Amino acid sequence: MNSSANASAESAMLLSWRRTDVVGLELLALTIGAERVFAQSTVICIEDGGFRLDHAWELTGDWRAMSLKVVRQDTDGRRALTLERDGNSWRVDGEHRADLDGTEEPDLSVTPFCNTLPIRRMTTAAASADLTLDTAYVSGADLTVARSRQRYVRQGPRRFRYIDLGLSAGFEADLEVDDLGLVLHYQHLFERVVG
Repeated sequence: MNSSANASAESAMLLSWRRTDVVGLELLALTIGAERVFAQSTVICIEDGGFRLDHAWELTGDWRAMSLKVVRQDTDGRRALTLERDGNSWRVDGEHRADLDGTEEPDLSVTPFCNTLPIRRMTTAAASADLTLDTAYVSGADLTVARSRQRYVRQGPRRFRYIDLGLSAGFEADLEVDDLGLVLHYQHLFERVVG
């Protein structure tokens, strides 16, 4: 297939979320193709003394993460992290992490974009009403990666309940999504900005 045909098969959009708990804003560029999905985003927030966090995702055509690259800049300097799928495991900055074996997707703390990955699995007609999965949780505060468990319960065609069973056990939130499974409203934390 030639490049002009590839370009016409792709769709691109800009999404923006604001934080509802602190002052913060995210702008994400999303490109959806038949075989790959790419997202590039910048988060600016006053939390933790203020920071800028850039993150870039490469996903398969069925929205499974292949890689996540994160760069955080704050008063302490610049730090970077790369998470890459390696079969049923993950490499963090090129090193295999056995503690992440079997985790299904990354969960980056500063963005609601990552919630789309499990939610899209639940939107098919054959999908069950709930999904429990282990994630590779990436802390936006210090760029550490740890295994964590979470559960999604479908409450309607575009409504889900998020339940943290891992590192933030006890946290729950209602999520409303659009037709692509992208978050419109994440109770307590994020709200899509439309303008």
